[in-house]
Amino acid sequence: MSFDVSHPEVREAVRRALEEDVGTGDITTTLCVPPNRQAVAEVIARQQMVVAGIELLPLIVGNNVSIHAPSGTLVEPDTIIATVHGPARTLLTTERTALNFIQRLSAIATLARAFVKEVEGTNARIQDTRKTTPGLRRLEKMAAAAGGVTNHRMGLYDAILIKNNHITAAGGVRAALAATEGASVPVEIEVRTREELEDALEGGAGHLLLDNLTPDEAREWIDYIDGHSTVELSGGITLKNVRAYAETGPDFISCGAITHSAQAVDINLRLRIHRTF
Repeated sequence: MSFDVSHPEVREAVRRALEEDVGTGDITTTLCVPPNRQAVAEVIARQQMVVAGIELLPLIVGNNVSIHAPSGTLVEPDTIIATVHGPARTLLTTERTALNFIQRLSAIATLARAFVKEVEGTNARIQDTRKTTPGLRRLEKMAAAAGGVTNHRMGLYDAILIKNNHITAAGGVRAALAATEGASVPVEIEVRTREELEDALEGGAGHLLLDNLTPDEAREWIDYIDGHSTVELSGGITLKNVRAYAETGPDFISCGAITHSAQAVDINLRLRIHRTF
């Protein structure tokens, strides 16, 4: 997924964020800063990070933006990732909203890249999940992709994922699978016991989600599956143990932490006033 800032969901997220912060007006800036004062702002990465969301700047602060490190770029501390020219009032009023977006999205991209790096040399691909901030899913999944992970389904509408509660409500693994026969979207089913695993394989499941196994259990189950289904692992997977899971031979590893536990990275905005003579 590219960083498509033209998408209506993205534009609405920016509109809501600005409305939330600015409200009826930035009274501090209006009182303190002359209306005609022009400025330049440098957006600076204060730590090593993978940049994400920098393309939002024109939507937030205006169009006079130079992006030096597009989404997906790994930068070192004290790197200027964008420069903005414009009225000082505009830059000050929109500063926090811009930084909130870029810090959050770059945090996700940075954590995503760390997970991807941990599994290098294996066949496993890291996936994100639906454990996203309400209203920001599209942006957060763009950020995860900027960090190198594979996007899982966007929502409940573009793929079928039969989880344990669906299995219970449907009356079992085979009943749930049978109900999705002929579906026009991908079908995946979660299994938690060997009995469920056998039922899923006998029911023709093409994509299995193995949840909350230890690495040793995962290896045993994947050996048993023996290539008859695509395998995804999830549950309890962290940066410390993801390599051990990747080495058991799954096709995918899904990590909710990429979006629900990413810690904001350190980015600041340095303002300089244009001199007039």
